[in-house]
Amino acid sequence: MEAISTTAKETTKTGVVTLTINGKRVEAREGMTVLEAALGADIYIPTLCHDSDLKPYGACRLCVVEIEGMRGLVTACTTAIENGMTVRTETPAVDKSRHISMELIMANHPADCLTCAKNQQCDLQRVAHYLGINQEHFNRLRKTKRVLPIDKSHPAFDRDPNKCILCAKCVRACQEITGVGAIDLAYRGYDAKVSTFADKPIHNSICESCGECISRCPTGALLPKKYKQPTHYVKSICPYCGVGCSVNLGIRSNEIVDVQGDRGSPVNKGGLCVKGRFGFDFISHPSRLTKPLIRKEGKGKDIQVNGNFREVFREATWDEALDLIAWKLTQIKEKHGADSIGVLSSAKCTNEENYLLQKFTRAVIGTNNIDHCARL
Repeated sequence: MEAISTTAKETTKTGVVTLTINGKRVEAREGMTVLEAALGADIYIPTLCHDSDLKPYGACRLCVVEIEGMRGLVTACTTAIENGMTVRTETPAVDKSRHISMELIMANHPADCLTCAKNQQCDLQRVAHYLGINQEHFNRLRKTKRVLPIDKSHPAFDRDPNKCILCAKCVRACQEITGVGAIDLAYRGYDAKVSTFADKPIHNSICESCGECISRCPTGALLPKKYKQPTHYVKSICPYCGVGCSVNLGIRSNEIVDVQGDRGSPVNKGGLCVKGRFGFDFISHPSRLTKPLIRKEGKGKDIQVNGNFREVFREATWDEALDLIAWKLTQIKEKHGADSIGVLSSAKCTNEENYLLQKFTRAVIGTNNIDHCARL
């Protein structure tokens, strides 16, 4: 019985599919697509519309492959794997189809790569380089001169429809991930474009500013305002609420210039809200306080500061500031009672720090007047 059981385990692997890709034997999980199986086996297949967080779409037609027993070319991102399947990703027919698809995608795309903010981080550039697309491919194409207005209405990012390749990643992310549907593909044929309802500016739409569309755009069609390429990334935790989303902060000249959600985090899986993605400019803001301030002698509360803190306040050490706070709280409690004091906690503190603050408020001051600002 033991031998039979062992044999059965060796001959059957539940949920595993075996196929051949470019002569290489590949084992993949049942239900995966040919593209996912190939990428998992370190076999590159070019694509612009694929995203692991979105449903298969097959719009760019760059991931076409040949599969024995199937007629013509099929898109690897929409074709499920099967046992015994034989796939070829590099054949004359496949290469020709990819070149034609790429030429059509880039025919009316702006050629300002050197001045584009997405330069060297553009998926369109990478795929074009992989396919060997050069100037000769475009000299024989008839180009148009359609120029669409750039939507700069949003305070956090710009939308340039001239650089859009209609991969629909932004549309699908807005519908499948956030469930908002602020944008969609509109019109047909040559006039097709990504649009809001009634083609209004993005700021006047139902957009929630989460930035999921921006993080997935393969070109420079969606970019944060004043975007700079970071020199390196630092992993951190978003400070805005208690969820604890993991973020990768793009750093350049000791300044945060980019924020990306950490896809490997079990908490947010790469997703971020509007604060987590766009709310880090306060760190390097010139008005940010970096030291405690104490009101100068003789400066009353009715004085208008007008942004110039030095007229009313002076810098102090933490010990001096905390001693002053303790003395003031003691005076207020003795004169007006503990319930005359209220405490507002911060979502930017850790859970442990917030626990200590509520303990201090209830046990030391003696009041339950404590609230928290963690409201998105």
